[in-house]
Amino acid sequence: MQNTFYCQNTFIHYFCIMKQKQIALYIDLLFCLVILPIVITLVPVEKWIIHHTAFMIALIVYLYSLYAIYRISNLPSLFMQKKYVKAVLIIVCLLLVTELMSQYPLPEAPSAKIYEARKHLRMQTVWFFFLVVTGFTLAIELVFELFKQILQKHEIEAEKNKAELALYKSQIDPHFLFNTLNSLYGLVISHSEHTESAFIKFSDILKYMYSQADSDTIDIKNEISYIQQYVDLQKLRLNHHTQVQISSSVEDEYIQIAPMILITFIENAFKYGTSSDEDCQIDIRLNESGGIVHFEVKNDIMRKRKEHTPAVGIANCKKRLELLYPDKHHLSTSNKGQQFIVTLTLDLRP
Repeated sequence: MQNTFYCQNTFIHYFCIMKQKQIALYIDLLFCLVILPIVITLVPVEKWIIHHTAFMIALIVYLYSLYAIYRISNLPSLFMQKKYVKAVLIIVCLLLVTELMSQYPLPEAPSAKIYEARKHLRMQTVWFFFLVVTGFTLAIELVFELFKQILQKHEIEAEKNKAELALYKSQIDPHFLFNTLNSLYGLVISHSEHTESAFIKFSDILKYMYSQADSDTIDIKNEISYIQQYVDLQKLRLNHHTQVQISSSVEDEYIQIAPMILITFIENAFKYGTSSDEDCQIDIRLNESGGIVHFEVKNDIMRKRKEHTPAVGIANCKKRLELLYPDKHHLSTSNKGQQFIVTLTLDLRP
């Protein structure tokens, strides 16, 4: 599941990058083929083409080149990377080119006054176009840069979650083995006739654990079978005072679930809900319908966890649920009288 979780995030990241490139292409086409031609028509194009042909051609080339330089250099990214010298050099060069463009030589005019008016109009036009292209381009690049930062943040978060999930999974298996070996040790020192049977069941459980070590998900029927084997193993060390009831009902035996996601709650019930001297009961129910799993474990409280002892298994399981099934599970624990109840609803639908 952790590999699937990571792959899903990687795929989403790749998909978002491809979408960003596609959107950027559409914006470039929109600006170059629609917006910029409309902006250019703000000047008397027909008149300038006839009387100022060279300047008009130079102006169009300048505007498209300006847009291309902005898009290629990506000034917001340079500032984010603290490449201030390069960014400032690009800005200075563009300002110098724009100034040279605004000083493009004019043909002679009937009077000095008309010449100065035309020169002033041309300077205003060039700088107006410069501001339009600069404002539009920087706005687009800032939006894309912000989107890129968000993607990078999500990618870092996905890597962090992947590492945490691997850690929690690695902690669960030793925790399970420690509890089970304790049970076997109890059978050995009591010379129980069930010792041999218990070791066979334990061997089957180990085989299951390590065959599923690299599996992201498994069929729910296999997880139920594993739980049943664990319960049978625990029952071998118990006497008549502890009654264990386990029931399961599934519509789809092949629906996928994260391996060993439920066993911790059952371990907890056997650890704190059994007694060799007093009557007590453990009730385990698992039902799946329409991809929704309802899981419940009830046990009489026969002993309590020491006040300052951390519940490693339960804490790890809660964290795994948060990482593997965010917004797709609901877990609650409660004490009702002398009974401890765990209820978990898990949405396994894709």
